[in-house]
Amino acid sequence: MDSARSGRTRHRPALIVLVVVAAAACLALAWWQWSRYESASGTAQNLGYALQWPAFAAAVVYAYRRFVVLENDAGEVEKLSPRSKGAVEIPDGILPERQSLPSAESLIAPIDPGADAGLREYNRYLAELNRADAPRRGVDDPEPTSR
Repeated sequence: MDSARSGRTRHRPALIVLVVVAAAACLALAWWQWSRYESASGTAQNLGYALQWPAFAAAVVYAYRRFVVLENDAGEVEKLSPRSKGAVEIPDGILPERQSLPSAESLIAPIDPGADAGLREYNRYLAELNRADAPRRGVDDPEPTSR
């Protein structure tokens, strides 16, 4: 029978040792920062770290305890699932519409200038500007030559 279903607690010695070592290291670092704070060169930063390290030790112990509870109690896991909180789909119209980008194939394909009215109008405008600017540049034939 699975130990999670039978109600028996699984003991994981390596994980317990890891938690004890991590918590002890955090408390040792807190003590070291406290002694640095009390020294002549101590600063408020050392005091802040001295107060933070015990919180880290408590976080390690809490995380281990939470892991054990979630591992042994299927009801707790079910409480954390999004379905139990009534998660719903986002209704249409709340989020802005995504912009449609051209596909890579459409960027590679040759462009037919005759098919796009806006492109024809833009090219006509550029040709008009070129003709108007030709005398200033000293060009007799404002039409571009083919290469």
